[in-house]
Amino acid sequence: MERAYAHKNGVHHRTAHVWILRRREGKIQVLLQKRAETKSFPGCYDISSAGHITAGQEFLESAVRELREELGITANESDLVYCGDRRIVWDDVFFGEEYHDRQFTKVYFLWADVEESDLVLQEEEVSGVLWMDLDECISGVRDNAFKNCIYPEELEMVRERAKH
Repeated sequence: MERAYAHKNGVHHRTAHVWILRRREGKIQVLLQKRAETKSFPGCYDISSAGHITAGQEFLESAVRELREELGITANESDLVYCGDRRIVWDDVFFGEEYHDRQFTKVYFLWADVEESDLVLQEEEVSGVLWMDLDECISGVRDNAFKNCIYPEELEMVRERAKH
């Protein structure tokens, strides 16, 4: 079904979230995606790469596809590290339309030491990217220190898994 239909009618659907991480100066950094102004949560910093899973597709397959489409990153399914599952329920209004999100999500991370300038952004989805220290990002999300639509619990799942 179409993404717009799912969100308008609160239909349960599957998504895959991939957080891109790298190590710099002894710290873990996370790549944040800035959502395009035409998307829900316009201009907010968000998950490195995420997407709805189309019929017949699996979580890992979708995650790898979204990385390539949104950021130009080529990865194998075996490169992704599973962090856990989440259920997301969210209701809002965007551009005058009701928005009802009902997701079942598998969360992954990918180690990828890439420069922002090397990424090929999907303009209709992504207006920019930003590397941020992971701990600072979690604090910033909790304190609402920057415009974002990130669930801190999800980032904490990623941080915990990345330490092992």
